Amino acid sequence: CSVDYPDFAEKVSMAVSSGEVQRGILICGTGIGMSIVANKFPGVRATLCYDLYTARMAREHNDSNILVLGGRITAEEMAKQIVKVWIETPFEGGRHERRLLKIKTIEEKLKNGL
Repeated sequence: CSVDYPDFAEKVSMAVSSGEVQRGILICGTGIGMSIVANKFPGVRATLCYDLYTARMAREHNDSNILVLGGRITAEEMAKQIVKVWIETPFEGGRHERRLLKIKTIEEKLKNGL
């Protein structure tokens, strides 16, 4: 079954971007389309994760607030483990905080027309 993934990505991403929710999870065939849509929203740091390492790094280093999974490319048991790691891993801060501030600065420049 195929759906128009932008419709679902928009709802979750808007909720995260507005602060209505802290985090979200999106799933489509490969996860690529959902990632593209989600990262259009200010403050959203959507990360496509395909193993436990990428899930952990997405949270530790990038403070990912939307997890994206590829349903056709990630086995169900692996997906469950990825979600668990992503939810339980805290943001490390430190040098990564500085990098996130740089990303926020870029977002502000784009919002204000460069």
